[in-house]
Amino acid sequence: MPPDRPDVVVAGHICLDVIPTFAPGADGATADLSPGTLTRVGPAASSTGGTVSNTGLALHRLGIPVRLIGKIGHDLFGAEILRLLRDRDQALARDMVQCPGEVTSYSIVISPPGVDRTFLHCPGANDTFDSSDIPATALDQARLFHFGYPPLMRRMYQDGGAELARLLGTAREAGLAVSLDTAAIDPDSEAGAADWPAILSRALPQVDLFLPSFEELLFMLDRSRHANRIAKHGQADFGAAGDDRLLSDLGHRLLSMGAAVAGIKLGRHGLYLRTTDDTIRLANMGRGTPSQDILESWHNRELIAPCFQVQTVGTTGAGDCTIAGFLAALLRGHTAEQACQTAVAVGACSVEAADATSGVPDWGQLQARLRASWPCHRLHDSLAWSSVPGTSLCRGPHDKN
Repeated sequence: MPPDRPDVVVAGHICLDVIPTFAPGADGATADLSPGTLTRVGPAASSTGGTVSNTGLALHRLGIPVRLIGKIGHDLFGAEILRLLRDRDQALARDMVQCPGEVTSYSIVISPPGVDRTFLHCPGANDTFDSSDIPATALDQARLFHFGYPPLMRRMYQDGGAELARLLGTAREAGLAVSLDTAAIDPDSEAGAADWPAILSRALPQVDLFLPSFEELLFMLDRSRHANRIAKHGQADFGAAGDDRLLSDLGHRLLSMGAAVAGIKLGRHGLYLRTTDDTIRLANMGRGTPSQDILESWHNRELIAPCFQVQTVGTTGAGDCTIAGFLAALLRGHTAEQACQTAVAVGACSVEAADATSGVPDWGQLQARLRASWPCHRLHDSLAWSSVPGTSLCRGPHDKN
C-alpha cells in the first residue's frame, strides 16, 4: 500500500476492544450474565475497535489503500493499539494522534455465540477529537473520506453538531466523497440528550453516503417509536422489527436531508439501500463518484440484500465491516446491487471470528465465495418487500469480478 496515496481516509472513533472468549458450541442465549453470578470464559482476545480500526482494517484486508486517523493517549492501551496496527502494516499507525494526559478509549465486549454483543465503553480521547486532528495534507489525492461514531465523540455532537459539519465539509471541499456512520447511543448520556434530527440536518448536506444501523437511526429520528419497538420486540432482535414501508420512509427522509445514498444496516436481516433520483447530486460525489458506465445503476434505486448464511462466532464490528464491503465495491466500480451483496458478504465473513476483522478475506477470496452458490438467509416476514413499488430484492452471486 503506498502510504501517501490512499484511496480512503478513515477517521473518527478508535478504541481497544477486550473480548472474553466463550467455549466452542456454547449457547449464548443461556449464558448467565446477571449481577452476582460468575460466568466462566476463555482467554480474552485483544483487538483494536471503533470505526477507524474496524472499517479501516477491513478495507485494508480487501486491498483498498487506507489512511487511518484516530486519537489515543500515552498509556498502555494506546501503546497496544499502535502495536496492533503496526503488526498489520507499519503505515497504518502513522497518523494516530497520541496526546499526553489523554486516556485511550477502550471497550469490554461481551459477545456470546448467537447473541448480539454488549459493550462496556470508555470514550477517552475520542471526546476531544476535532477537525484540527486531521492533517491538512491527509486528504490530498484520496477518493473517499469515511468518518464514524460521532455519538461517541463529544465535540461532534456539541453545539448542534457544528464541528461535525465543519469536519465533513472540509473533506467534501477537498474533492472527496464523504461517508458517515453512527453508533449506538446511551439514552441517559450527554449524547442521548443531543438534538440528533438537527445535527443530521446540519451534517447530511456534506455527506454522500450515510450508513447507519436501523436501531441507531430510529433512535436519532424518532425516539418514541424507537422506545415502543424496544418494548414490543426487545433489544436483541431490533432489526426484525423493521418493515419495508418504514425503511422506505426513513430512506426518503435521509435523502431529503441531503445524503445522496442511504444504506441502513439491519443486523442479521441484511442491508437496505436507497439512492437519490437527482442525477446532478449523484454525479457530484467528488473523486468517489461511480464511473459513467455504471452511474445509472446507482440512480433512484431501492434495494434490500439479505445476509449470507455463516456460523456466527462473534458480532463485534460486523456493521463496520459491512460498510467496508460497500465502500470497497463502490471504489472498484461495481453496481449498486453488487455493492449491497459485497457489503453483506463482508459482514457475514466478519462474524465468523471473535474480533471484528480477522474473518474478512482478501478481495479474490471474497469474490470466489460469492460465486460459489453461497446461500442467503430468508428475509424476515416484516421485510417481505412487496409494499413499495419499484423496489428490488438483491441476492445471488456477482456478475462482475
